[in-house]
Amino acid sequence: MTSVKSSRSRASGPAPAGPMAPAAPQENGGGSGQDPGVQLADKLKIFKTENFEPNAYVQSKCPTINEKELKQLCYYLQDLKKASAEEMRKSVYANYAAFIRTSKEISDLEGELLSIKNFLGAQTGLIHGLAEGINIDSLQEGYEGSGEYDISNVEDEEPSDLEKWAEELPDRLEVLLAERRVDEALDSLNEAEKLVAEAKQKQAIGAHELSLLKNTISKHRKKLADQLAEAACQSSTCGVELREASAALKRLGDGPRAHSLLLTAHYQRLQYNMQVIHPTSMSHGGAYTAALSQLVFSIIGQALNDSQAVFGDEYASELVVWSTKQTETFAHLVKRHALASAAAAGGLRAAAECVQIAIGHCSLLEAHGRLSLSSVLMRLFRPSVEQALSANLRRIEESTAALAAADEWVLTFPPAGSYTSNKTSTTFVGNQPKLSSSAHQFYAMVQDFFEDVGPLLSMQLGGSTMDGLLNVFNAYINLLINALPGSIEDEANLGVHVNRLVRIAETESQQLALLANASLLAEELLPQAILKLSPTHQAGGIDDSRKKGSERNNRLPEQREWKKKLQRSVDRLRDCFCRQHALDLIFTEDGESNISAEMYISMDLNSNDEIEWAPSPIYQELYATLSRMASIASDMFVGRERFATVLMIRLTETVILWLSEDQGFWEDIEQGPRPLGPLGLQQFYLDMQFVILFGQGRFLSRNVHQVIVEIIDRAMHAFSSTGMNPDSVLPPDDWFFDIGEEIINRISGRTQFGNGERYLNSPSAQSISSFKSHGSL
Repeated sequence: MTSVKSSRSRASGPAPAGPMAPAAPQENGGGSGQDPGVQLADKLKIFKTENFEPNAYVQSKCPTINEKELKQLCYYLQDLKKASAEEMRKSVYANYAAFIRTSKEISDLEGELLSIKNFLGAQTGLIHGLAEGINIDSLQEGYEGSGEYDISNVEDEEPSDLEKWAEELPDRLEVLLAERRVDEALDSLNEAEKLVAEAKQKQAIGAHELSLLKNTISKHRKKLADQLAEAACQSSTCGVELREASAALKRLGDGPRAHSLLLTAHYQRLQYNMQVIHPTSMSHGGAYTAALSQLVFSIIGQALNDSQAVFGDEYASELVVWSTKQTETFAHLVKRHALASAAAAGGLRAAAECVQIAIGHCSLLEAHGRLSLSSVLMRLFRPSVEQALSANLRRIEESTAALAAADEWVLTFPPAGSYTSNKTSTTFVGNQPKLSSSAHQFYAMVQDFFEDVGPLLSMQLGGSTMDGLLNVFNAYINLLINALPGSIEDEANLGVHVNRLVRIAETESQQLALLANASLLAEELLPQAILKLSPTHQAGGIDDSRKKGSERNNRLPEQREWKKKLQRSVDRLRDCFCRQHALDLIFTEDGESNISAEMYISMDLNSNDEIEWAPSPIYQELYATLSRMASIASDMFVGRERFATVLMIRLTETVILWLSEDQGFWEDIEQGPRPLGPLGLQQFYLDMQFVILFGQGRFLSRNVHQVIVEIIDRAMHAFSSTGMNPDSVLPPDDWFFDIGEEIINRISGRTQFGNGERYLNSPSAQSISSFKSHGSL
């Protein structure tokens, strides 16, 4: 039988072949890339041969060996012995179910063989008795005249010492059993069996007397076994008495029954002590779990000690099965009376406490190289913990929705101590995050959530925890999207109704606060919180100077993928924000477009009017909006300027791509009844150059710049189709640059233009009302 050891222990692979091999064996899965099992089998072949001589083997390996090399050889042989034992343990556990079933069948077979042996002995004695009787009768009939002489001779003979001892044996055994002198009774029975064997061999006693003596021994052996079994099952029997009774039964040759009675006695003791532990009498589930787990695992530990003290590792498999069954019963009781209510109410902390207590007592048993039962608890506790996990995440989502309904979308620093946990301090040092009230509360709840889920990481809940938190964050992003004013119009246009329990962000500052909430949570706060699920954080003890680098280097691939998913949710909010502002720029309140082909084509119809050149109001308003938002974002996105820059670039891109993809606009320009004239081309070229001028380095990406170049080429190609050369009607580039700089300075407040007559005389003055309505001038 294999020894009962923790299944957590790691097996070391065999050391390299040869007597001078290093003492430390290679770990499984090392750099050799070879199968450790094949290596071990090869190295053990020499020891399996029938003609193996240990002394000759050692002498052949150590003809001129020194002390250091001898020590290395000893270490190598010890490692090989450990590897062989570990290989045998793996072989046993690989076929554990068949191993247990075979052991039980062998035990049953041993009992049946013993019964058959006793039966055959009784039958043999009966046959010999009958044979002796027949011989005596035949002798009496054949020699009637000498019968009286023979009888008188027998009566005159003195009984032998063996016959006297056989006559006294039953009385002596009765006395020993009555006085419960077990060891002496066992010695007497063993002595009797020895004498019976000798008498049978020397034929010193008749067959009938021999049969009677055997029956007497068998009868008292059974009586002693029953007496020991009865004593073992008594609740008053202490541990020492139980071990003595089991050892005596084992000496009687009934080892399986002895071990079964030992486990039964511990089970009865466990059931008796559990009667005083009532869930209703405990103040909370943790107290009930603590009392019950201490009792259960202490009884399992005592049973393990008693079994190994009496039987060694002979019945290790039965002990594992019995311990697993008791652990499963314990886990079901904890689930029913403690975990079920906590899981249903979303009490993740209460559930974690119960699991921690149970695993803690179980680990004490495993710490001494005993049975590994934690996996049994993990498997049975996992569904309840997952239920509590889901309920807790659902509570965070519902609470965040309620908080968003009252959020004024103003960024503030966190309240003092809001990010400090009772267990571990997570207070931000240095730059503290500025979020709106609902985002602060959301992150505080996430912090508490991770404090609760941290002790449960051994149950491999990291994946479900990350997915659940991602769903909660997506729900919060949906709330932020619903807070955008444009979402109301989308709802009306789509003909759907959303249960809107969120305050609308009316100003640009409030709308940018929505993006600040989402970006800071996704880029910094939540990834920092999720690091608590990493092995490095759980191990603890990271030096402050190395902590940041260690966290970055030890992020799991799933954590990096999880952060990308967070960012995609933020991108969804950003796209909604940009789409809303782009539509506000492109369309008037009446639904008319501020960018139309007519505004360029009609310029050549009024060629007699004096023209004061300036970019169209839509593009002036685009620049004014971008500048205004960039100024607000500089205070909101401190340390995250890149996000603000990408946001402005995305807004510019949305407007330009809309113009590039507006089929109606380009159909009028390229195929309309009136062609694009020189003045219209000049105005269009000025608008695009103005976007390039104010966008370079701040609001324009390379991709959008290329799109603008393609738009200009398309317009010039449409103009060329009229037979005119675009270069002949367009002023030099400096002319466009000067006008663009002038408008940029005016919008930025760096140049004054008096009453603004130059702007009012712009060829695109028909869109001025829309520009003024947004307060850009």
